[in-house]
Parts: sequence; structure tokens; C-alpha cells
Amino acid sequence: MSKLVSFVIPVYNEEESLLALYAALIGVAKKFKEDSEFILINDGSQDRTAEMLQELREKDPRIKYINLSRNFGHQAAITAGMDLCRGDAVIIMDADLQDPPEVVLEMLDRWREGYQVVHAKRTQRKGESIFKKMTAHLFYRLLDVMTPVKIPLDSGDFRLVDRAPLNAFLKLREHDRFVRGMFAWGGFRSTEVEFERDERRAGETKYSFSKMMNLGLSAILSFSDTPLRIIVQLGALMSIFSFFYAGFIFVKAVFFDVYQSGWPTIVTLILFLSGIQLAVIGVVGLYIGRIHQETKGRPLYLVNEAVGFDHTDQPQRAFVATWKD
Repeated sequence: MSKLVSFVIPVYNEEESLLALYAALIGVAKKFKEDSEFILINDGSQDRTAEMLQELREKDPRIKYINLSRNFGHQAAITAGMDLCRGDAVIIMDADLQDPPEVVLEMLDRWREGYQVVHAKRTQRKGESIFKKMTAHLFYRLLDVMTPVKIPLDSGDFRLVDRAPLNAFLKLREHDRFVRGMFAWGGFRSTEVEFERDERRAGETKYSFSKMMNLGLSAILSFSDTPLRIIVQLGALMSIFSFFYAGFIFVKAVFFDVYQSGWPTIVTLILFLSGIQLAVIGVVGLYIGRIHQETKGRPLYLVNEAVGFDHTDQPQRAFVATWKD
């Protein structure tokens, strides 16, 4: 029996890219021997994405799609697709074709060699600003320093995942999701392939700077307690500094008869320490907020409609309102 390769692709307002994406997918699927299914997750699109997915499904039964009830975000949409896919290997990629489908062929070669996770490493990022390239470079290095989990440098969510690590991943249901880090945490046998990331072929990027910042913050808070350790160390340093500073003032006043009101120093220290306290409260609050989010026990996403899936043997991970053939 032939093995199955599932493509999991989140889409959000991608009506300008869908036809080109479909053409690229069927083109690359002809070049490998395994069967394929294409799972597209409509993450609350406001354009004609939903209608176009229906049209593609009528043309090709390999197209399966999920309409989420609203926009739950890129990482939740990826999870929804992986919850419902049935592949022996799963390809996670974006819909904008900046992740070249041809790279999948090399990923499959590594998978056949026995690797369980094959991530795609970007050697170039075409069409992106110097600021975005620089911040992305710094983010991955900062994440590498701050977290004990070795997350591959310069790699996004574009990757191949074998069924074994996928099943392990699906047991991880935290809300603040950083998918590439979660697969790295699993520790399965992995390798990488290199590629040059192309410019976006149509439409506009859906990942604004604020979304990138939120994703980076989730990555650090989800995989590291380093911010809390920094707070402890900073508090200790401030205590040591204040002790020596008090000793310095005491020696000046007693032995050198030098004493001045020093209100500028007091004001400066108050402002400095107030800023430190607010930062400390903010960091602790972020961790507490994540604890609060998890204790509510809400699902990661809600599916309004799932089309093309055999739901009779699907595990009860996906919250689906309507199943359709």
C-alpha cells in the first residue's frame, strides 16, 4: 500500500495566490511516488478564499479544506490541519509560495533515508527589508541563547514531519504555540535542507511586525524561564549596589564630613527602581497570564466546516461543527 503525504497549508485572504499554489502543488506531487492530500485551513478569511477552496475541491478530490469559525492565528491553523491529516509524512508550508514546493522533493529524500523531521533552512530571504532580515537573524540567536531547547536557526514552519513525531506533537495542546519549537522539543531524529526564500508572488504579507513580536515573545516564554532568572539576578545586583552605595554615603558623612541633600540622586534612583519594578511585574504577569489561559481549558480553535475528511475515524481533537464530503 502506497504511503500518503499530507500538505498542511494555512490560508488567510489568499485569493490572489490560491490558483498558483494549486498549480505548484499538483506539479510537485507528480514527481514523487507517494499518494498526496492537500489540506488548506481557511483561518477566517474575508475575501473569496472560502469560495475558491470549494471550487478547487470540486475539481480535485485531493483538496480538503477546513473553515475555522474565525481567525485563530497561523499556529492554531497549522495545528487544525495536522489534527485532521492522515499522512505518513506531513509537509507544513505557507500559501504565498515563498516556501518553494520543489524543496519538498529533497525533504522526502531525507525522510526516506530515515529522518523523522526535516526542516527547511533559509539561506536567503528575497524581497524582505533589511530591518526584517536583521531582526529575524537576531531573534533566532537570542532564542538559541535563552532556551535550553535547540531550535534550528533561520528555519520557519516549512518542514516535513513523520507520523511518529506528529502524533507526539498532537498531544501538546498549549495555547501559546510556537510550532517549530515544539517539534524541536520532541527531540526526534532531524536534519535540514537549505533553500532560498522567494519573494511573495501575490498579495501582501499577513505577518505584521506586531504579530512577529508576539510570536517571538511566545517562543521565549514557552520554552524558557530565563526572563524570571534575569529578574532574580537583577534584584540581587540592585541589592548589592544599594548596600555599597549606602556604605559609601556613610563613610563620606562620618570620616570626611561631606553630606549633601542629593535630591537629584534620589529622584534618579526612584525613577530607575520604579522602571525595574514595572518591568519585573510585567514579566511575571505574562507568565501568570499564560497560566490563566491554560486553566480555562478552551479548545485551540473551532471548525465551522471540514470538507473532504473521513471523520468517522478522526480522534476527538478537532471541534468541528459540520463535516462534509
